This record gives sequence, C-alpha cells and structure tokens, in this order.
Amino acid sequence: MLEIRNFTEQGYRPLVAFGEWRVAALRYHEGSQPERIHTMERHLATDEVFVLTHGSAILILGGNGAEVGELQPFDMQIGQVYNVKKGAWHTTLLSRDAHIIIVENDNTGKENSESAALNTSHLRAIQTVARSFFTGK
Repeated sequence: MLEIRNFTEQGYRPLVAFGEWRVAALRYHEGSQPERIHTMERHLATDEVFVLTHGSAILILGGNGAEVGELQPFDMQIGQVYNVKKGAWHTTLLSRDAHIIIVENDNTGKENSESAALNTSHLRAIQTVARSFFTGK
C-alpha cells in the first residue's frame, strides 16, 4: 500500500515509476560543477518538472530552437514547481546540499532527448552565473 523511497547519494536516480510517469531525485554531483557543464539537454517528447526541496539551485534555460540560444538563469525557490516545456534546452547548477525532485515521462531517455555542446559565449555566461550563485555577488 505504500512505498517509501529516498536517495542520499550524488547524481540522478529514478525513485518511483507508474504507468507513463516517474519521479526521480537529483542531487549535487561533480558533473554539476560549473566548469564541467559543457552541454545542455532537451526532451522532445515530454515536459519535465523540477521541485527544489533542499539547498540551492539555478535552472538554466537555453531557448527551444534547433540550437541552444541565449541563456536564462532562474534562481530556484524551495517548493516552487518549475515545468520545463518539451523541447526547451536546460541544465542546472546545484549547491552541495541541493535536492531536486523531478517528475517526467517514464520513457524519457536518450532515444527522445538531445544534447548540444555549449559555445564559448554560453560557457562564459554559465561561469558568470555560477560566480554570483556560489559567492552571492
């Protein structure tokens, strides 16, 4: 009658799946360090919902064109629901104590998602956002 799931390690892990949807957890991992972010992803078949439950995070969108466009950072607030629409390029910057719940279609994966390399301008923009995010300046 009840499943209780928790994830305290680093990275991404699906926790519950039912029918066409799943709930996953995203926590800080080395790939979420600003100097290691070199790509953005987008899902072509589904929206993806992010809910910050602990810590701090920046959700960065890059438009919904064929290539990543101008970056738009969003300082995530605990408990707010952020619905990244189908086809929108996105990535996240996470504090070491960040915990995000993700709700998405259960079949979301490489076969219906794309990844794009960021150009030098994008990489500089992420570094600028990260400096502000991590130092509060």
